Amino acid sequence: MAGDYYDDLEIRSADQRASEQGAALADQIAHAKASSPAFAATLADVGPSAVTSREALAALPVVRKSDLVTLQAENPPLGGLGAVAPGDLAHIYMSPGPIFEGEGKEADPWRFARSAHAAGFRAGDIVHNTFAYHLTPAGMFVDSACRTLGCAVFPGGVGNTEIQVQAIGHLKPNRYAGTPSFLKILLEKAVEMGIDGSSLTKGLVGGEALPPSLRAEIAALGCDVLQCYGTADLGLIAYESDAKEGMIIDEGVIVEIVRPGTGDPVPDGEVGEVVVTTFNRSYPLVRFGTGDMSAIMDGMSPCGRTNARIKGWMGRADQTTKVKGMFVHPGQVADVIKRHPEVAKARLVVTGRTGNDVMTLHAESADHGEGLAGALKESIQAVTKLRGEVALVAPGSLANDGVVIEDARSYE
Repeated sequence: MAGDYYDDLEIRSADQRASEQGAALADQIAHAKASSPAFAATLADVGPSAVTSREALAALPVVRKSDLVTLQAENPPLGGLGAVAPGDLAHIYMSPGPIFEGEGKEADPWRFARSAHAAGFRAGDIVHNTFAYHLTPAGMFVDSACRTLGCAVFPGGVGNTEIQVQAIGHLKPNRYAGTPSFLKILLEKAVEMGIDGSSLTKGLVGGEALPPSLRAEIAALGCDVLQCYGTADLGLIAYESDAKEGMIIDEGVIVEIVRPGTGDPVPDGEVGEVVVTTFNRSYPLVRFGTGDMSAIMDGMSPCGRTNARIKGWMGRADQTTKVKGMFVHPGQVADVIKRHPEVAKARLVVTGRTGNDVMTLHAESADHGEGLAGALKESIQAVTKLRGEVALVAPGSLANDGVVIEDARSYE
């Protein structure tokens, strides 16, 4: 597939991307401040012209997805995040929470055409789209992408398995979009019903995990699938190419991986929360904390696309837990670490049985002295208002899984 790219943005140099995105970032910050009431408040003290790099971006506050329910209840319908009046949007969606999302009138507003192109969708293809068209935007992610690429779309939506199989037999679509598990169901049902489903040879899947075993089962049924990763708030974040080695970050966003509970970027390769800034003009989210976990991969994709890659979805970042009746947040663990530069990384492990909780901070440090352990205990109590134990461990010994608070209690 050498040279078969959606556009030249995918193969620009790292320096060119940083320069062009930096200029666009400053403009987007200015636009968000001027047009979005919520960002006018959170970015009140920010000079947009100075925000032209990742380093400058990292100093801005994170707006977390978990805050949207409250924001939108206080300032309906979109929490003041939108940059255009609700009536000037193309669509307004509702995801579980409930959380409402606005779609602008731009062509391919969610930018999914890039991921569909990477998955082999081309003008003249017939796409069987089984993502939902009601309430949530997933169906329109694919629909707008396919119209941009010149594909015809069969809006199958979810459910009605036998009817959808009959449609496959009649229309002979050659592309699939939807969850991988439903694709497997459709292909197996086609065999059961004696209907030829072999027209479906390529697919773009998302919305759930795609373990190697499921990908192999779908391939055995005749369809090669690639994954995309997006959210209802942001649209496309990253996507697979034929190389199938990680997920390439979309050109329309800036992705940071931060330590859960903070806005602090972690080193490449370390697992943390996915924080995204989008260049969407209608819904200009700046440093939006998705709550998803991932990590930046080393090097460039073998397919030739030059943007950074992430490992895909690796769990959820919200690890808040209740200890002895009080909530303890990942951000509090980060506050403890910041007080002690000798500590490189830490994980708070909660053990015992409910009502008899024990907190132990496992802290990576070359200093294993009693003085550091005692100081950490004092910081734990000062920050969380709870007593905690400390276990000093060697640097690099904690798992690279992004876990900041581990609930290891027995609930039997």
